[in-house]
Amino acid sequence: MTALIALAPIIFGLLALSAVFSAAETSMTGASRARMHQLERDGDRAARRVNRLLSDQETMIGSVLLGNNLINILASALATQVLTRTIPGALGVAIATGVMTVLVLVFAEVLPKTLAILRSDEVARLLSWPTYFVVKAFGPIIYAIQWAIRKTLGLFGVNMSMEMDVLAAHEEIRGAVEYHHAEGLVESRDRWMLGGVLDLAQLDVSEVMVHRKAIAVIDADLPPDAVLDEALKSPHTRLPLYREDPENIVGVLHVKDLLQAIADAKGDISAVDVAAVAREPWFVPETTSLKDQLAAFLKRKTHFALVVDEYGALAGLVTLEDILEEIVGEIEDEYDVDDADVRPGPDGSVSVDGAVTIRELNRAMNWDLPDDEAVTVAGLLINEAQTIPDVGQSFRVFGHQVQVTERKGNQITRLQISPPAAAAD
Repeated sequence: MTALIALAPIIFGLLALSAVFSAAETSMTGASRARMHQLERDGDRAARRVNRLLSDQETMIGSVLLGNNLINILASALATQVLTRTIPGALGVAIATGVMTVLVLVFAEVLPKTLAILRSDEVARLLSWPTYFVVKAFGPIIYAIQWAIRKTLGLFGVNMSMEMDVLAAHEEIRGAVEYHHAEGLVESRDRWMLGGVLDLAQLDVSEVMVHRKAIAVIDADLPPDAVLDEALKSPHTRLPLYREDPENIVGVLHVKDLLQAIADAKGDISAVDVAAVAREPWFVPETTSLKDQLAAFLKRKTHFALVVDEYGALAGLVTLEDILEEIVGEIEDEYDVDDADVRPGPDGSVSVDGAVTIRELNRAMNWDLPDDEAVTVAGLLINEAQTIPDVGQSFRVFGHQVQVTERKGNQITRLQISPPAAAAD
């Protein structure tokens, strides 16, 4: 009994230390990365230590778990030794096991971890200093254990890379946005905007470009007054110039440059050399990601690029506005023509132009049609039907009833799409 009284403070001290380890592990993994980075920028040293620990999270968790297990095992061994002296045999071992299990579970695991979950940021900053020393002390041991684990798993064909998955952060942010949207804390518009930013690196310019059939081009060999007339008829301020073939682009005419040239010629339009006014066209491959293209727009200080396919043929054009629309939605000005590409009906169905992108339709109707196999709504239908449907034909596409209402040649120009609920059996 004397030994039990003497060792009781030591055992409870070890349990308290174990509680600190448990709270450190839970708070570090649950701390807000964004808040820690902001606090570090504001000069908070504790937040800086937390960020340093989280930069090698595997080593940090391994060190804390190693220290925690050593303390729990030591406390259990001491309790067992004392109780077996008072109650010899298996009964003393059983009592020691039961008592220490309850004490460790309640006071060294559940209680500190519950507190750490409720106050993750505060607890992480508070315990950053002792955790840092634990990692420094046990770090070499953890590295050796990690090396042994990787070598062992490598024998079974499991390759554990030391590098972090670069998509993990994006998927974590996307998951947080979807969760808060489902909880009603993020509006649908904000959800699409945040998702659009995350998708820039995964989308190619071919998925947002204006197709070559829809590009407004001007013949460079037309008289200057005819070029001006064509430019004024167009709602765009940058117009490609071609010679002989509409796909043979030789320059890009900016309306402001044309007006400046006319002003310099004192209003004599016939004296303007349109070819000299036009700027050199900028061609980009259709496989360029939107993120890279946005960076290129900013670097070159231009908002207009022509897109070519793998054979060098003109595929379309992309502008800075096209990329921004992937984030904020459709951007319209006073010269845009409202052609009602998406016309929602009172029953929840929608009449949609075949050239509308799937992402645009999803954004407008808050649907989740997949866009990994096709870019446009017409392309999605053709991909699913494996044919070019005739007017009046109807198909079930991912829970929606899709009917072709207009077709010009081989091009599906308009479809009627029912809402998912109306298409369900």
